[in-house]
Amino acid sequence: MAAPVVSSDRIGSLDVLRGLALLGMIVVHFHDRSTDPGGVDEVVRTLIWRLVESKSHGTFALLFGAGFAIQLRRAEQRGLPFVTLYLRRLGVLALFGFAAHALFGFNVLLGYATWGVALLLIRRWSTRALVVTAVLTAVALSLFHLAYTLILVLTTGPASVETAYQARFALADSVNAAVDAAEAQSSYLVLLTARLRHMAWFYSQPFFFVPGVTLTLFIMGLLYVRHQVFEQVENHRRLLGGMATFGLVSWLAADWLLPWAGIEGSFGLFRDQWLTFTYVSVALFLMNKWPALLQLLRPLGDAGRMALTNYLAQIAVLDLLFSGYALGLGKVRPVAGLPMALALFTAQAAFSTGWLKYYRFGPAEWLWRSLTYGRSQPMRRTAMPAEEAVR
Repeated sequence: MAAPVVSSDRIGSLDVLRGLALLGMIVVHFHDRSTDPGGVDEVVRTLIWRLVESKSHGTFALLFGAGFAIQLRRAEQRGLPFVTLYLRRLGVLALFGFAAHALFGFNVLLGYATWGVALLLIRRWSTRALVVTAVLTAVALSLFHLAYTLILVLTTGPASVETAYQARFALADSVNAAVDAAEAQSSYLVLLTARLRHMAWFYSQPFFFVPGVTLTLFIMGLLYVRHQVFEQVENHRRLLGGMATFGLVSWLAADWLLPWAGIEGSFGLFRDQWLTFTYVSVALFLMNKWPALLQLLRPLGDAGRMALTNYLAQIAVLDLLFSGYALGLGKVRPVAGLPMALALFTAQAAFSTGWLKYYRFGPAEWLWRSLTYGRSQPMRRTAMPAEEAVR
């Protein structure tokens, strides 16, 4: 069995980045449940949409790939078997993901568990092959729709394309509307039933089976660890600078330049989500230049060390706040939702710092690890005071 590593083996910047990603995710989740008024509310809403939405999830995905690579590296250093343990780890994550989607309506974790298997299959590929794969997965969904359209044209004629897509959009609208209606009423059993029906539709759609941006970000996280980008920032200044520039240019192109020029899409090569690379690069530069930032941002790092626990707590609180079976707030103004999100995350960060004084990992992390290994893991720091968990 793989054992915990000493605290000096942790990469502090990764914990801080996880914390920042969690902060962004809770802001976005409140944003998703906000009204659409004008004035100051519209300014707040637009800023969150342009600067945070999809970028926080992008950071989380990149860090998932990094976490995979770190586990692989440490297992190889110790000469330990990796595949079976990793598959069991993904299996447990899939259980968490199923529960998160069915109980609270959030699908990210199950997608991570699914595409995490792909990382296992390509982990030995060369850097060049992985870069090519990352590019291909970024455009894969666009290529799928192009091929689907071509097949429709060749088999049933050009007129069938719009009809087919309208039917798919109508079905999606119907399924999503049913969940929205269930969230507004007062019975949790009705809501759970609607969510299970939504899952049956969601996990049969092409966007779930076709490789996409999530796998692209997984691969980038793997490559960052393979080339020790997180540990040796100074040696990778050109790479990080290039990634930061690419992210900024992609964001500008996707959100501003291409729409202005009347160009619809770019096959996924230019996305506003690539601003993730800019954020990660800038954060690494700052933490490398001023190491004291790691200590200053320790609450963020503590929240990041308990990422699964805090994520599950976030979505549970959101469901209780906004669903009709509980408080039923429905929608909130953006100027109210933003401070609510910040207050929730501040409470989580404070809780994480206090919890980690006495325990080696968060409750959900402990359960994840115990189920992976098939036995209860030591949790109190008094058992192994100088050690912390492999993430």
